[in-house]
Amino acid sequence: MAAAAARQPASSARKSSPGLLSIGQVLAKLTPEFPALTSSKLRFLEVQGIVAPQRTPSGYRKFSSADLDRLRLALTLQRDHYLPLSVIRDYLDDVDAGRAPATPQAPPSIHPAVRRHTRQELLSAAGAAPQLLNDAVSTGLLKASDSYDDQALALLRALVALDRHGIEPRHVRGMRQSAEREVALVESALSALLRRPDAGSRARASELAPELAARLDEVRSILVKDALARLLD
Repeated sequence: MAAAAARQPASSARKSSPGLLSIGQVLAKLTPEFPALTSSKLRFLEVQGIVAPQRTPSGYRKFSSADLDRLRLALTLQRDHYLPLSVIRDYLDDVDAGRAPATPQAPPSIHPAVRRHTRQELLSAAGAAPQLLNDAVSTGLLKASDSYDDQALALLRALVALDRHGIEPRHVRGMRQSAEREVALVESALSALLRRPDAGSRARASELAPELAARLDEVRSILVKDALARLLD
């Protein structure tokens, strides 16, 4: 009997496993806490390795109580800590392996404290002359505003450093168009996901967009380094 049970196909064993939940039952248990959760999002979480439900011989997903707990924890981390799924997956894998990892925290850059600078504060913090700021605005590198955020401050500081070497805002305004072309490339690559109305597709697009932008930034950096090497050779 024991040998026969050992030879029993895994699909048959899964079919007879008690306490397994269908997607509909999982949604019924989790949507009170996570109203935006859909079956598409559950399938997306499976693709991302957050959960690995069993399958019946006919292909239907069946979730265990452990799967349910894992989903609840993953969704809580995503909602309350703004964590990307790759970080959540690594954390859950550590938990599954018996380790006791600290709860991951969102990088400060994901939801930074909003800080605004007046024009004079911006000029003072960046060490910029008023004309440099005017030139940055007139060339489209910065938008005219009554107040500016920390990103504008970082940009103006970079322009101050470039200006010391004779590189003016008008010389780099083409970088704005280049950045917009790169965003257009990312948008085109993700167009299929962006057209879908389900939350899972939007979440996947939100994860992929920064990754694609980082790869484009890497390509640009390599090309610039290569050009500099030829210049200095």
